[in-house]
Amino acid sequence: MAVADAEALLDLVRGEAAAAREALVALRDDAVAPALRGAAAGLAAQRDAVLAANAEDVAAAAGVLDEGALDRLRLTPPRLAELGRQLELLADAPPLERVLDEWTLENGLAVSARRIPIGVVGANFEARPAVAVDIAAQLLKSLNAVVLRTGSAALRTVTTLVDEVVRPALESAGIPGAAVGLVRAEARAGAEVLVSLPDLIPLVILRGSGASTAELQRRAAAAGVHVLAHAEGGGVLYVDESADPAKVELLVRGSLDRLGVCNRLNLLLVHERVASRLPRLAELLAELGVAAYGTERAAAHAPVAPLERPLGHEWATDPERVASVTIDVVGSVEEACRLANRETSGLAAGIVAESAEAAAAFLDGYRGTASFWHAPTRFADGYALTGVPETGINVGFSPGPRGPVTYRDLWLRQLRVVGDASQHR
Repeated sequence: MAVADAEALLDLVRGEAAAAREALVALRDDAVAPALRGAAAGLAAQRDAVLAANAEDVAAAAGVLDEGALDRLRLTPPRLAELGRQLELLADAPPLERVLDEWTLENGLAVSARRIPIGVVGANFEARPAVAVDIAAQLLKSLNAVVLRTGSAALRTVTTLVDEVVRPALESAGIPGAAVGLVRAEARAGAEVLVSLPDLIPLVILRGSGASTAELQRRAAAAGVHVLAHAEGGGVLYVDESADPAKVELLVRGSLDRLGVCNRLNLLLVHERVASRLPRLAELLAELGVAAYGTERAAAHAPVAPLERPLGHEWATDPERVASVTIDVVGSVEEACRLANRETSGLAAGIVAESAEAAAAFLDGYRGTASFWHAPTRFADGYALTGVPETGINVGFSPGPRGPVTYRDLWLRQLRVVGDASQHR
């Protein structure tokens, strides 16, 4: 990129962030709720414009993006209707309680721990335009402003959503539309700028493919910007020796209803004492149109293709082999936990077991963001589990929000201290 272009892009992102910061003062619970309801109504009113913009994006991306990515990019009337329903639910959800705790010290100082907004938060996400509304709504609900940045494949749709749906709803509720900023540039350098402005954007939510998101994480760290990253996924299902075969089949089917999503079945672990079930499981995957790749241990029991990737390789982000699952054989619950913890992203893992003891050992031993017993990892989703949409799923190992991140997590703690001027150290 030429120097002039780089400077223009920097000015663009800084301008959006500065305008969003100015709008913070207008973000109040009694204004945000009607704004979210207005956005829901706007989605219905502007449905044709949004779908037309999206159709252009999808047409331009055909032959460039794989089918899973195209599915995430594509909006339909039912998907827009569901997005509007989620906005209404979020509008009706209780606002954050501002006071976490209160106590009085022996010297008379009154101390309270309080939630305060972060300020302006950046959000970089894949070609999935509905995420723009989800993230903006979550941040507004927590009284934060946002600067959105998406890839070129979804920029036309996201621009329409921001300009024709979200900003008009904000203005109608007395909130400057600039509270939701947008990087209106296709260049990937826009994401690099977004993660390099700690004075204006101290936190950035990152969603996307592993390699590109990991690079943005490194840039953010170098610039002093904090991140909540949703870079990798892939659900794990462990079949214990006590598993009911019927439940195993139900869970495999329920975990593969969509292939281009992060919480689908990615790695299937089967206890060696029930490895004789592997031929049927490979047959089931074939019925579902899913290829089975396996380790040497798995290949000893069923016809699987040789695994030429790491055990936890995420097939959902592999454009040429999205419809794939990895199979391995393990000797114990402990080994299943060890592989899930060591070889995968830590998004979600589940167990099929009639033995409550085995289930407890697995649930206690797994260190990922969500663990399941007789439930598919497809439920590793903020909306499915908490009733409000998520900004993403944070798989990091640092204190703070982990797992599905919603408006309930997007705040800072502040201690407020009140005395009578007589206290001293």
